Amino acid sequence: MRTSTLATLALGAAGAASAAVVKRASGVTPVSVKGNAFFAGDDRFYIRGVDYQPGGSSDVADPIADEDGCKRDIVEFTKLGINAVRVYTVDNTANHDACMNALADAGIYLVLDVNTPKYSLNRADPNPSYNAVYLQSIFATIDAFHGYDNTLAFFSGNEVVNDPESSAAAPYVKAVTRDIRSYIRNRGYRQIPVGYSAADVSENRLEMAEYMNCGSDDERSDFFAFNDYSWCDPSSFQQSGWDQKVKNFTGYGLPIFLSEYGCNHATRDFDEVLSLYSTDMSPVYSGGLVYEYSQEPSKYGLVEINGDSVSELTDFTTLQSQFAKATDPQGDGGYNSTGGASGCPAYSSPNWLVMNDTLPAIPDGAKKYMTQGAGTGPGLDGAGSQNAGGASTGTATAGSGTASQTGSSSSSSSTSSGTNAAVSIKVPEWSFAPLVCGAVVVMSTLFGATLL
Repeated sequence: MRTSTLATLALGAAGAASAAVVKRASGVTPVSVKGNAFFAGDDRFYIRGVDYQPGGSSDVADPIADEDGCKRDIVEFTKLGINAVRVYTVDNTANHDACMNALADAGIYLVLDVNTPKYSLNRADPNPSYNAVYLQSIFATIDAFHGYDNTLAFFSGNEVVNDPESSAAAPYVKAVTRDIRSYIRNRGYRQIPVGYSAADVSENRLEMAEYMNCGSDDERSDFFAFNDYSWCDPSSFQQSGWDQKVKNFTGYGLPIFLSEYGCNHATRDFDEVLSLYSTDMSPVYSGGLVYEYSQEPSKYGLVEINGDSVSELTDFTTLQSQFAKATDPQGDGGYNSTGGASGCPAYSSPNWLVMNDTLPAIPDGAKKYMTQGAGTGPGLDGAGSQNAGGASTGTATAGSGTASQTGSSSSSSSTSSGTNAAVSIKVPEWSFAPLVCGAVVVMSTLFGATLL
């Protein structure tokens, strides 16, 4: 979400034991990664969606557990012509079957942040917050949502690195991404894409993208997304600088999409929609998510919600019209079918404060979840994890996070009860070498739960 609301809003998902996923047949084809693009079966898939968190940061609630509200809003989603929603916060003790199945019936996928306000990384001091209690919560989220065919992707974090100084926390973002991907594979789940939602920080935007795609295969993300508000109407592909971003990311080996966009400094014409779904951008970008569905204090909303009723605002009609005019490029959109890893960016003070390519080892207390499953999640009312103890005490050996069991690339028949446990696991090994990155973390004025 926008930086002003990030301080209080964090993200999570549903617990496996208390709310087992009821998986059923649907017309939704699971989305997978090929090269630098998403595909639904053999068809290129472009994310055409909105960010969806009614109540915003002032009302931390789970919209996917609200069956009535979900079905109310699906009517508007359908009118808008979208195929995806991003949800920032869910209760991992709730049941999400009704909403997820209703979304699937409407052809709508979910992009889900896996953190909650109490279970997240602290960018100012990330090492203590990267612990077994935290990982148990996000793994329980994966358990709860992996069984839905319309779970499109998981965000391991959102704007953890939001300025040059906080780039020192990047190894922890990458470690969590690695751990989620390893958990999915070791549990035998469908290979749901996992990646990071970055802030659009000009000083290290490219470094962050390269970092999330460098190293051994187990350490690399499945995609990279960032929040981009640089196109402020009246503007253009060139005036906004989007043409230069496309140029800079050309050749990047992972799918890229906008996890938030839609500047509101002036009247929102949403002219960027026509560029985003054109061949100007399709070789590099795979669509994006407009911020945001409901009107909140930041005034980015498309609709006003009042109880059971929804009023469409001017921005809704404008975006609806632009989506209707923006057809996806024909064929594969000129994507890069080979993909490939990036080189790891070198330390460069003051903008990129990652000293080397090593990552924190998975905390000892979290290793058991790979074979045993995470169990019941803590929900939104849990005690929290940031100072729970049991943090990582060493660095991982490159490649040691490789899973011994590989999940399928299509729909899995497993449910959140975790019956498809891996036979064995190779968890990241570690040394007693100190984590150099932790020493260069600059204390931020925002010490609270900066979301991952």
